[in-house]
Amino acid sequence: MRRPVVFTVAVALIGVAAGIALAARDRSSVLGIVQVASGFTRPVFATAPRSEPGRLYVVEQPGTIRVLIRGKRRAEPFLDIRSLVDSDGNEQGLLGLAFDPGYAKNHRFYVDYTGKPNGDTYVVSYRSDGTRAIKSSVRRLLFVRQPYANHNGGMLAFDTKGRLYVGMGDGGSAGDPQNHAQNPNDLLGKLLRLDPLGRTPPEVVALGLRNPWRFSFDRKNGDLYIGDVGQGKIEEIDYVAGGITSLLNFGWRVNEGRSSYQPGQLGPGKLTTPIAQYTHADGCSVTGGYVYRGTLVPAAVGRYFYGDFCSGTVWSLTVDGRDVSAPRREPFPVSNLSSFGEGPAGELYPVSLDGVIYKLRG
Repeated sequence: MRRPVVFTVAVALIGVAAGIALAARDRSSVLGIVQVASGFTRPVFATAPRSEPGRLYVVEQPGTIRVLIRGKRRAEPFLDIRSLVDSDGNEQGLLGLAFDPGYAKNHRFYVDYTGKPNGDTYVVSYRSDGTRAIKSSVRRLLFVRQPYANHNGGMLAFDTKGRLYVGMGDGGSAGDPQNHAQNPNDLLGKLLRLDPLGRTPPEVVALGLRNPWRFSFDRKNGDLYIGDVGQGKIEEIDYVAGGITSLLNFGWRVNEGRSSYQPGQLGPGKLTTPIAQYTHADGCSVTGGYVYRGTLVPAAVGRYFYGDFCSGTVWSLTVDGRDVSAPRREPFPVSNLSSFGEGPAGELYPVSLDGVIYKLRG
């Protein structure tokens, strides 16, 4: 039966309108990055206290922390401890920075570095005068001997309850030859919880990590995401809803990702398998990131972003209860992606070891 002309035209117009709306929606979901600043020396992290809008603190691997103020780099560093840091230009150096949740009042912050002369791990606290670190205020919270120069971990982060965590790699070499990660009496290959005032010993909250280079807590709900660097085949993203409440075990060196690596006895803790993984066909070293909680890119809200240092590929995914979306490859590779940073308001800053800081945009 032939349709009336008016009806046909109306349907056509509805179709065109729907197509325009769909195209607009597709365009709004396409993400990109914009360069914020450049000229840094091997930047490996970026962060800022929530009380300082407009600022970003950039960690340089040789041992300095630089300050960006509304995109302009201040000439004087916030902290310079190059005389203390053993930085081999590979995996050693000044590796982590976290500001105390009460930084606006107590001006306390924390750094993780490999120290001279042997490249062992130090986690120390400093206070600042609001502009620069007060070096005389230093206090050691953690010291761990490193048997090799790689797999140092280095990430520091506070959870939503104000507790400080540090990621420790398995000590290096290949295949964790001393099986540090599954030994409950060893601090290597672990996620540790520290007393920010150094009053109690470090607490092991998770075993079985190879090199948790970057991990983060979702500022909205406390969910924990870990990018754990693989051995020769598989890179993984681990996830714990609401953060860690009991001892966990992420499986290394018995497992690499969801696959068997070396038969052996797992240490204590509930075995926790990755929510996402990829093979070395797509990269060689995972760089964990953050769940986007900013306001400038609505299409990215709730998505966890991570990438690969070697390929520069960036992916994102979402977690809703027990449902994990398939990872989505984003259209903006980042050369030598060393880290992601989270600004005071939850904006996302991809960091390139080439010396460039980027910002996520819609």
